[in-house]
Amino acid sequence: MERSQVDSPRQTGVTLTPIAARKVTELLRQQATPDHGLRVGVRGGGCSGHTYFIEFCARPEQDDDVFDSHGVRLVVDRHSRPLLDGTEIDFVDGLTGAGFKFNNPNASRSCSCGDSFGA
Repeated sequence: MERSQVDSPRQTGVTLTPIAARKVTELLRQQATPDHGLRVGVRGGGCSGHTYFIEFCARPEQDDDVFDSHGVRLVVDRHSRPLLDGTEIDFVDGLTGAGFKFNNPNASRSCSCGDSFGA
């Protein structure tokens, strides 16, 4: 069953910073899919054991958790949820490039690329 959450200081799950939410909303509009959400998850691999992934999501699956963060629907699968619980996703744009940055309190180690982590 789908479980919905809202932003609050005690929330667990996954959240976006306001900047990241604006970027996701912009990307969804560019793709002509403003009603879609963002699937956030973890796959095995990378130099530290797990890698993050994000992709557009038309609708959640039955066992997904769904969170609303600054008006963006975030969809997290059951396997990824414990590894991502409490994670905040930011969008950074700097001299070395632009992209989403995961601030994950469950990561006990991460590689220098910032795309993989161990828990």
